Amino acid sequence: MNKDSKIYIAGHKGMVGSAILRQLKKLGFTNFVLKSSKELNLLNQEAVSKFFQEEKPEIVFLAAAKVGGIKANNTYRAEFIYENLMIQNNVIHASFLNKIQKLIFLGSSCIYPKNAPQPLKEEYLLTGKLEDTNEPYAIAKIAGIKLCENYFKQYGCNFISLMPTNMFGENDNYNLENSHVLPALLRKINLAKALEENNFDLIEKDIVRNSKEEKLNLSKEEIVLFLKKNGIEKIKEKVQLTMWGSGNPLREFMEVDDFAEICVELAQKVDAVQLYDEICQTHINVGTGSEISIKDLAHKIKSIIGFKGEFSWGSDSIDGTFRKCMDVSLMHQLVGERTFDLDLKITETFQKYISN
Repeated sequence: MNKDSKIYIAGHKGMVGSAILRQLKKLGFTNFVLKSSKELNLLNQEAVSKFFQEEKPEIVFLAAAKVGGIKANNTYRAEFIYENLMIQNNVIHASFLNKIQKLIFLGSSCIYPKNAPQPLKEEYLLTGKLEDTNEPYAIAKIAGIKLCENYFKQYGCNFISLMPTNMFGENDNYNLENSHVLPALLRKINLAKALEENNFDLIEKDIVRNSKEEKLNLSKEEIVLFLKKNGIEKIKEKVQLTMWGSGNPLREFMEVDDFAEICVELAQKVDAVQLYDEICQTHINVGTGSEISIKDLAHKIKSIIGFKGEFSWGSDSIDGTFRKCMDVSLMHQLVGERTFDLDLKITETFQKYISN
């Protein structure tokens, strides 16, 4: 990768893609070709093929994907497998046809079997049954890994795959129906604190911000109904927040700009021949190597935000995989040891959320 290489970031407006763009600009890269989903429909093979033929990018970061939390994954199962397969098939195949210099495909830690040993090593891929709630998404991402591997084996394409852990940060999705757990907790606990303070103006602004309407003009009763629908209500002057699941599963979290820094460094340092022939792996885990229970995460966010109410935890029937901690020894081998401050990153993320 040279500073003047023509770089296409698929999904540059999303949380991960925008972080990669910020990191590349920070390092002095300037030659970008960027298309929003309205400008280029990655589900359309003909449109993707035409884009590659006309723009001829040299480097591709494939960060575009249909993503969501456990509820979205389990509800929109067909869309999650279909759309992700189509996006990656179209972009990876067009990259092959147009002889791009390097492609970096981004997946997810959910590719690993539900009962795989912990921490999750790269070689555990395809050694067992997947977790049911996100199986369609996981299968799509596994297919992407195998596409990259086999375009190298058959054609020598310089395509590599990185598997990030759970990410959060700038440009995250805070929709309470389909967001990931950390942004959902940040928003819900902030709303609960606002109810605790009877700050209905702040609650309405938050609802407006996260809806498609410019102004909702909600009544107090409508706001209370919205909060109750999302598990937030005042009981005997004490605000209670009802959570999805038991809170017991352990998860690993990484701030998205920390990921982008490592992603770009790996893109600069690792080629397909090294990954597949020398290291003998199909992908590289990217994460912190540390985990925290959802329950402890909620209490950490509660402390950061200053919420004084109570949590009520539900059934373990929607908990998903109990542990998904990444083994990041290969990442450390390639880019060196890294340290991460979860408290600081959550605090910074929350400050950006409320400042907007």
